[in-house]
Amino acid sequence: MKIRPIGDMVLLKAKDQEKKSVGGIIIPDTAKEKPMFGIVIAAGPGGNVDGKEIEMHVKEGDEVIYRRYAGTDIKFENEDFILVRQSDIIGVVEE
Repeated sequence: MKIRPIGDMVLLKAKDQEKKSVGGIIIPDTAKEKPMFGIVIAAGPGGNVDGKEIEMHVKEGDEVIYRRYAGTDIKFENEDFILVRQSDIIGVVEE
């Protein structure tokens, strides 16, 4: 089974944050902020969404930066994902 986003939705897998601070202090899970970096697992087709023509600018495998409190957290087959609108993605990380 897999999740196929529709419209302008994008399925992300959040990248793990460092578990230590710059000074070497271990940060417990409860004190971590929500991650803002993720890998695109799947992207919807775009098209006409809410009366506007949407062109998708991300694709599977892209590493992206998204708004801190965007999206819906999903647990699927014991893995955690985030489903966001493309407009909540604020950048693509390139090498």
